[in-house]
Order: sequence, then structure tokens, then C-alpha cells
Amino acid sequence: MTRNPFIAVNARDVLSRHGLDSFEALWALKVDAVDAPNTGRGGWSSVYRLELEDANGQQQCFFLKRQDNHRTRTLHSPFGEPTFAREFRAIQVYARQGIPALEAAFFGQRNERGHAQAVLLTRALDDYAPLDEWFERWNQLSASEIRTLIQSAAALVRALHNADRIHNCLYPKHVFIKLHGDGAGARFIDLEKTRRAIFGRRDLIRDLETLHRRSKEPTRSQRLRFVLAYMGKSRVDTEARTFISELLRRTAGKGKGR
Repeated sequence: MTRNPFIAVNARDVLSRHGLDSFEALWALKVDAVDAPNTGRGGWSSVYRLELEDANGQQQCFFLKRQDNHRTRTLHSPFGEPTFAREFRAIQVYARQGIPALEAAFFGQRNERGHAQAVLLTRALDDYAPLDEWFERWNQLSASEIRTLIQSAAALVRALHNADRIHNCLYPKHVFIKLHGDGAGARFIDLEKTRRAIFGRRDLIRDLETLHRRSKEPTRSQRLRFVLAYMGKSRVDTEARTFISELLRRTAGKGKGR
């Protein structure tokens, strides 16, 4: 049985134009996957790129995600639910709280002969690149570009933490940033594990430590610039020193645990 799907207002026309405004149509669509399916959690989950021409002849680009019996157990669903259902709820929360992130165009789920199936369609962030790709060309970037990347990433994480939430999987590949086009900006992707910062400052430090440990390219001074931008400070003071010490202690502790 298929539940009533969510369709974003700005996606309804183009999906209807191509007969893809239903769960069944998106589930049956023949399209090549962008990578190998994820076969964990007792089922499978796969991602596809979808390019659709709208009524004005413009290409609208999406990522289509489909999964079958790929579940996660949460307090919200102790017996398990499709991981995309959890991510879709997170996308909605981020939108309500003004935290820049990927946009949902369609979401639906159904139970088909005992199989929990879900479809999540999101807007492609083609004007953006993940932070780990920026790191690959770090040495070719200008000082002003690096400064903009650091400030954009810091502002994004600060907006998240100001909303009393953590990403909970804050890898560079989940922070998308653009430098040009209609202006610099940043957005989060992969919101499946995000949650409230129930442990306060400890959770925030944990989020930042993950990003710090996974980011190999920035120099010590660039990392310091990130922390200061995150804290809204222009120079190191007692509060910043304390915060940085906590962050470095956690990083050292993670290193010992490996």
C-alpha cells in the first residue's frame, strides 16, 4: 500500500510533465545507478541521477534514491523504517529551522508484500562541490578562495549548532560549498544521522572534531581561522583558547582509540 507522497511545489510541474509524479512511476523508472547499491541493513539502497526538461526547455537535475527493506531503528520507529524516511524528516526540519541543506522534491514510501520501500528525490547541487573535492585542489586555490571556503563552512556549521542540532556524520564530503555563480554558499547533505544536540557542548565538539580529523589539507592557521569564524570572533581570547583545547583533547583521544 502506497501512502500519499510529498511533492515539492517547485517540482510538481516538471514531474507531472514526464509522468513521474507518483511513487509507482519513480520506482519503475529505468535509469542507471551512479554507484554500486548499498546492500546493508537487510535490503538494498541505490542512487540515480535524473535530468528532466521543464516547460521552458531548461534542464532540472535531481538525484533519485530508491530502497527496499533498507531500515534503521530509531526512537521514532523502534521496529525499523526506511532510512530515507528519516532523512526526509531531517530535510524538513532543516528547512523549517533555516539550516541550508539539500532540498527534497519528492518522497514516498509503501509496503509491498512485506517489503518496506521508499523513494526520495532531491535537487542536484550542481553549482556546489563537496569540501573534500575542494581539498583535492587546495594548493591551486587563491588565498581569497580559501578564506571564502573556510568562512562558508564555518557559518554553515554554526547555523546548525545555533539550531541546537548536530550533523552527527560531519565529514568533508557532506559539506557542499560553491564560490561563484549567484554568490558563495554552503549546504549539508546526508542527513540520515542528524539529531538534536542532547549533550550540549559535548555534542558540538564531537561534530567539529569529526570535521577537523577528516580534513587533512588546511594548515594550522587555516583551522584556527575556521574556529574563530565559527565562534564569531576576530581574535583568540580566553573563551576561544578553552574551546580549542577541548577540541584538540577530543581529537587526541580519538587518535589513541584507533
